[in-house]
Amino acid sequence: MQILVVNPNSTASMTDKILTSARAVAGAGVTIHGATAKGGPASIEGHHDEAMSVPGLLAEIRAHEARGIDGVVVACFDDPGIGACREVASGPVLGICEAAVKAASMIATSFSVVTTLPRSVPVIERLVHGYGLSHQCRRVRSAEIPVLALEEAGSNARARIRDEILRAVEEDRCEAVVLGCAGMSDLARSLSEETGIPVIDGVTVATRMIEALVGAGLATSKVNAYATPIAK
Repeated sequence: MQILVVNPNSTASMTDKILTSARAVAGAGVTIHGATAKGGPASIEGHHDEAMSVPGLLAEIRAHEARGIDGVVVACFDDPGIGACREVASGPVLGICEAAVKAASMIATSFSVVTTLPRSVPVIERLVHGYGLSHQCRRVRSAEIPVLALEEAGSNARARIRDEILRAVEEDRCEAVVLGCAGMSDLARSLSEETGIPVIDGVTVATRMIEALVGAGLATSKVNAYATPIAK
């Protein structure tokens, strides 16, 4: 099985971190291919960045479709261009927000999301509502750190994320916490152990969900909404 994990931003070091997380959970016989979208922003923080990332993201999916990829993980918590990605891909496509919040709903009756900057909060709130999980999401919280600070030594990013998780547990009374950025994927296990609450990373969950969908023989429906784009 061949799974493509695409980082829609153009920061290659973040792609490397994401791939390490995905490969750590991939099953036997699964090959994880990585790609960094070209021409997009260095980080995705807001609607403009999201829109600018989509052409490079689609180009990577098209290129790997030609090589016979079985499924795709879009490794940005804004789930940019998911509908368009599903039109282009033949196999299943998952964004890490959808994967993570749906996983949270399966292991807890409530969850909160801890993301990066405050401007990402309304974007994620809209996504959670669209996925039908507003009733289980207690709150989307910001640790007030830029995405690229997750790549910087001495930024104190991990401590700020941990502290926000602890505030979520105390103030939101949530039963699980979702990490709202692909750049946090390497923190989930240690933060779960430290805080005593399930901490969910969308990269690893989406990777295993794609593996399950492909293994079950499921592919993206090409009836109506996700039909292959019309040649123009």
